[in-house]
Amino acid sequence: MVIEPRGPVEHFLWGKFIICGNEHSSTVGAGKDIRLIGKEVTKWVERKGHIITDSMITGVMDKNIEILIVGIGVEGNIEFPEEVKITITENGIKELIVEKTLNACKIYNKLFNEGKNVALLAHGTC
Repeated sequence: MVIEPRGPVEHFLWGKFIICGNEHSSTVGAGKDIRLIGKEVTKWVERKGHIITDSMITGVMDKNIEILIVGIGVEGNIEFPEEVKITITENGIKELIVEKTLNACKIYNKLFNEGKNVALLAHGTC
C-alpha cells in the first residue's frame, strides 16, 4: 500500500513501514510497532496485547505535541479505552486521533506536511 511518496511515511504493508526511505519491521529498524515524531522513528516497545493502557502511551507527552495519532492495527483490532483518551488530553495533547494504521499513517503525513506538531504511535499488524 502506497501512503505518500513525500512521506515521512512512504509505504505501509502488514508489519512493515518505510519511513524516510528506511524500513521498519520485525527484522529491521524500529520494528513493527513504531513511535514517530517528525521524521524520528523509535520502537514503540510498550505496546503489548490488544488493549491500550496509560502505560503504553510513552515518548510523546513531554514533546509539545498538539495532535497524537494512534494506529490501532491493520484491521483495527487494538482496543483504545475511553479512560486512556482522557489521560492523554489531561496531559496536554489537544487532539487525539485513533484510526486503523493505514489511515493513521495517511493522516500523520497530511498533518506533518501542513507543519503541525504531530506524533504517531502505530501498531503494524492485527
